[in-house]
Amino acid sequence: MNGAQALIESLKREQVTQIFGYAGATICPAADALKDAPEIAYTLVRTEQNAGHMASGYARVSGKVGVCMVTSGPGATNLITGIATAYMDSIPMVAITGQVPSHLLGRDIFQEVDITGAVAPFSKHSYLVKNVNDIPRVVREAFHIASTGRPGPVLIDIPIDVQQATLKKFEWPETVNIRGYKPSVKGNDLQIKRVAATIARAKQPLICAGGGVWLADAKQELLELAERAQIPVVKTMMGISLMPTDHPLNMGMIGAHGNHCANQALAKSDLLIMVGTRAADRAITSPDEIQRRMATIHIDVDPAEIGKNMQAAVPLVGNVKVILRQLLELDIPVSDSADWLARLRDYRKAELGRIFPQRPGSVFPGTAVRRLGAKLDDDAVVCVDVGQNQIFTCKYLPQKHGRLLTSGGLGTMGYALPAAIGAKTALPQRQTVVICGDGSFQMSMNELAAIRAGNLDIKILIFRNHTLGLVHQIQNTAPYHGSFGVALDGSPDFETIASAYGIPTITVTEEEQLDESIDRFLGHKGCCLMICEVHPSVSTTD
Repeated sequence: MNGAQALIESLKREQVTQIFGYAGATICPAADALKDAPEIAYTLVRTEQNAGHMASGYARVSGKVGVCMVTSGPGATNLITGIATAYMDSIPMVAITGQVPSHLLGRDIFQEVDITGAVAPFSKHSYLVKNVNDIPRVVREAFHIASTGRPGPVLIDIPIDVQQATLKKFEWPETVNIRGYKPSVKGNDLQIKRVAATIARAKQPLICAGGGVWLADAKQELLELAERAQIPVVKTMMGISLMPTDHPLNMGMIGAHGNHCANQALAKSDLLIMVGTRAADRAITSPDEIQRRMATIHIDVDPAEIGKNMQAAVPLVGNVKVILRQLLELDIPVSDSADWLARLRDYRKAELGRIFPQRPGSVFPGTAVRRLGAKLDDDAVVCVDVGQNQIFTCKYLPQKHGRLLTSGGLGTMGYALPAAIGAKTALPQRQTVVICGDGSFQMSMNELAAIRAGNLDIKILIFRNHTLGLVHQIQNTAPYHGSFGVALDGSPDFETIASAYGIPTITVTEEEQLDESIDRFLGHKGCCLMICEVHPSVSTTD
């Protein structure tokens, strides 16, 4: 058995069934071994960055570690943004890169880059494999590190000569014991009691739930705690689909681009319970003010996040699912917060009933996503890109019992389409929809080829406003003096592009066309594009 065969056998031992990748010379031995492993499917991406995004989408909906594999040099450097995107959103991923022969490392030969050094600031760990006999152990450790504690991407860089070398013996480690890596799981019992006591004293408590709840598979525990104690819930962008929009305790998304009701709840609360969130600037714009006005409880698996952005009165480190279950085992009283809930529900009712502005010859994005969401399957997966389309979707798309995937940490344009391919590959039976702008769509529209090759039923909604909408909006506010460098002049005819891939298109120019167009869009068997014409001056504050 050579190193490449050992790599594929190790992936099989980790129950990998899908790899997203782009081959090249230094990864050819691994690709050759993959041919003899029909139980592992392979998706050819059209640029390496998207291999990372596809692996991310796959991981987020499947609960498994996503896997991508590319070659050395530009293949590896193209993957960097995909790795950084996964790192910022704590997505479990193993990225495998080919490398030049080990005896030539450091000589700047053709397609050599120090990829382990390059990704060090935004990967959970990385390996440069120099001994072929280490491959089984390295793969075992990489999957363990990627999926435990605070999840994240791990890189395995394997020189071509190591892939071609022969193992003395394939030895698969059944257990992993890494010195210095022992993530906390169970919460401290004394701190658990302090949390329960603090909640019992609060008159206007508020739960702020983030993506860590999804990562810990703790959605049910979160709902049970909120419902039992009658505590309203706000979410960060990464946690937005944790509760249906119509749930009586759901107060929306907080932050600079959040819902008015959610931000009012945050402003008036006397206890903030942060669960699986790092309290970053987009969600909590004034952490010092929050800390001054109210007590805070912070529950997170990563001790480095507690106190980094906002000091917690009661910190609690451990797996969110385990900690919430520990709390639920205690007799937490129902909060005396009827008046508090009534006021928040008034805010929420007014917000959900908001009438959006209209312009002849164009569609308002909030109107489009509201009507689309009402017609989606109960468990639909929606992948939304970055920019105005992201803000409108997160604020106004009705949530049911599905998932909303987006790049919340790094804010990577072009994420949604490849992430949807990964999600659809993991869960082919689930309705999968992409929402993007005409700018972000052009960053990944080459992956229409992967959709066509995989015969994937993915619906793509494009808001076409002929500009980079959010940057245009920012540039037209103080201290700037008008938009520059954001007009999408020279953009292709998307209808013709889609047709070249054999994908039909529906174009909507008036809101009266929306309902019928959405029905046709969602009812089409196979991939379909729907383009909504949006006025370039539309703002997320409209």
